[in-house]
Amino acid sequence: MPTVFTHAAVPVLLGAAAGRQRISRRLLCAGAIAAMLPDLDTLGFKFGVAYADPFGHRGAMHSLLFALCVAATAASLHRRLHAGALCAFAFVGMAAASHPLLDMLTDGGLGIAIAWPLTARRYFFPWHPIHVSPIGMRFFSVHSAPLIASELLWVWLPVGLLSILLWRWRTVRDRPR
Repeated sequence: MPTVFTHAAVPVLLGAAAGRQRISRRLLCAGAIAAMLPDLDTLGFKFGVAYADPFGHRGAMHSLLFALCVAATAASLHRRLHAGALCAFAFVGMAAASHPLLDMLTDGGLGIAIAWPLTARRYFFPWHPIHVSPIGMRFFSVHSAPLIASELLWVWLPVGLLSILLWRWRTVRDRPR
């Protein structure tokens, strides 16, 4: 998995670039939480849930069905998020779905059960540019440098550039004429 910081960076950068008029601070926070939420499945290790089990790490909580459930929850809470229901659903759903999609680009683990419950099979994309973050790794140690470098190159840089383009497009489009 990419680090928890990188999972949160995707919705935070894109949401901030969209502007507060479109993505409220509360919705932005909900998106960041949704992007990190699937890794709560690592708590299963403490209760004897094996990695390869359907409810193990990178299992059901990394599925598109889980992302849809998180998005539906956000839509039902849209007033508290200071957003329209469709906006809350789309933004939080995108954030939650970004997690397993990023994990599918990593170079380790058993794969992602993205299609659960239709199948328990785990998948990776054919290309694995992101180094996997070992569970329980200390983020800022000498051993984390290659991991952080791969995340900066393959996630932060493209999402940052996309955010700049989105921000620029938004400011040009919204400029009074």
